[in-house]
Amino acid sequence: MNIKSIDLFGKTLFSWVTIEELVHMPTPMPENEAAFVYTLEGSCVSYSETHELNITANQAVLAKSGNSTFKTVTYGGSNIYSAISIRFNKEVLEKVYNDTPLPFYKKSNSPLTANSVKIENNELLSQFSKGLIYYFDHQELLTDELLILKLKELIVLLLQTEDAPKVLEIMSNLFENKTFEFKEIVKAHIYSSLNITELAQLTKHNLSSFKKEFKRLYNNTPSNYIIDQRIEKVAKLLTVSNDSISNIAYDCEFKTLAHMSRVFKTKYRISPSEYRLNFSDKQ
Repeated sequence: MNIKSIDLFGKTLFSWVTIEELVHMPTPMPENEAAFVYTLEGSCVSYSETHELNITANQAVLAKSGNSTFKTVTYGGSNIYSAISIRFNKEVLEKVYNDTPLPFYKKSNSPLTANSVKIENNELLSQFSKGLIYYFDHQELLTDELLILKLKELIVLLLQTEDAPKVLEIMSNLFENKTFEFKEIVKAHIYSSLNITELAQLTKHNLSSFKKEFKRLYNNTPSNYIIDQRIEKVAKLLTVSNDSISNIAYDCEFKTLAHMSRVFKTKYRISPSEYRLNFSDKQ
């Protein structure tokens, strides 16, 4: 992993990360911080408390501080992943906007619904992100004033995208520090590809304490509960969707059709195809 960084007021502002092999690792961010990450090359999956986002080259994600995990995936036969990251640190933002109102802060009593969002790419964001590459090898040209201008430029660009409402929600939360409850995180990842250990990490528990808390809240084990929720969704989709049974199985995060069929027959006493024939015309 190769990382180049540029600081402002003693905090990392820009980073350029290049990874040349597949990795899967936790990526927690400090409190009161968010990051805009633009993928230059390769592909990755980003897991936050609320979302599983698949990101490929020329796509971006904005994520708030919190527990998260990240993995790179093979893209076009290559394992190389490269991305530009721009950090939004609360202390830095307060200094940058010392004598002017923050452009995204709006106090809200409504609950936080997401702490990450996939930003639809546009030419301005693409050119901004790729344009930062020059500065990593010419840091002698940089001044605080120039870095502040670049930071403000990105904020303006983000607030002009179609995703501006979610951007505002995430950025405003830097100053309110709302968190997600255990059940909210579990619900968000019922159909995620995370394993139980990774899901525990998102809830800020080790595996043992996660299982104990899960048993207390759901009176069930994590594996049994999640499988049961997935198979119930399969049953529902069989009656309302014309999609193939195998596609439904994969969409509900079963790794194989055979596994889904075994679980389904155990719960409903008939095969998925029989269930579809018996119930699809009764909806």
